[in-house]
Amino acid sequence: MPNSTQGASLFQALLPLLLIFFIFYFLLILPQQRKEKQRREMLDNLKKGDRVITIGGMIATVEEIKGKIVTLKIAQDIKVDFVKTAIAQVYQEEKKS
Repeated sequence: MPNSTQGASLFQALLPLLLIFFIFYFLLILPQQRKEKQRREMLDNLKKGDRVITIGGMIATVEEIKGKIVTLKIAQDIKVDFVKTAIAQVYQEEKKS
């Protein structure tokens, strides 16, 4: 017959590991999931005419979206195809006061 102190000592041994897991989850994993969800929503809501910044730092205007490929206008008469995931954010110009 197992001893009840064995069960208690097993629980005491696992408690620190469970606490570490929950701390990692709430401090690292959950915020990263929220950030990724916001990024997916941003990419899904892209439309023609949006100014965007690519992961390489290039600012361009969305000309066309075909599935996973986005055509960006980087200068007059210069259009380049990018993978949609290469867009880091929608560009918000700073307002000068």
